[in-house]
Amino acid sequence: MEETKWKDTVILVDADYVNKVAFDLIVNFERMLGRRIPQADMACWLECVALDGGLKPDPSGEGAEVRGERSVQVVLLHKGAQMDNFAPGAFSELDGKAFSGRLGEFLISCVPVEDLTTMDDLFVDSLQILANAAEVKRLIVVPNAESIYNKVREVLRHADDEKRITVLAMQPMEGGNFRQEILGYSLMAALGIRSEEINCK
Repeated sequence: MEETKWKDTVILVDADYVNKVAFDLIVNFERMLGRRIPQADMACWLECVALDGGLKPDPSGEGAEVRGERSVQVVLLHKGAQMDNFAPGAFSELDGKAFSGRLGEFLISCVPVEDLTTMDDLFVDSLQILANAAEVKRLIVVPNAESIYNKVREVLRHADDEKRITVLAMQPMEGGNFRQEILGYSLMAALGIRSEEINCK
């Protein structure tokens, strides 16, 4: 990862953790709403995460990707073969692929956790590289905040003040020189769960 040429917007994801959270939401909302919840739409979720990170749709409505003005780099760290609760979810299908949406072109890289390290260590090391990369201006981070939030906060404490950094977690976390958003909202949107369904229960 150290020699990668980064885009100015990067999304770093603990894919195993996000897949687990999606599963928990599916189980809970199927029970609550009394209907089947489909797999999360991967493209929809990544666009929602980018919006949470402060990216704005192109005001012309033409789409930034049409003019080649914006690319978003997505790095999915994983141990398993796929994200069972996402479509598409197989890392072999996602790695090296791209899709274009209203926020630009999303370029996906899938990085497996090798035997010599752990997910937590790989995530923190990857975050360190991105936090120090001069070309990265906007960094959106989706860690397993339940286990490594303090390490994430420590790494980002030394990040360049010019970077816009957003951390997504399932609940507000203490402190940090970065923005925070709730991970559940983007996942609910990707799972097709509408706020009016919840409000009338």
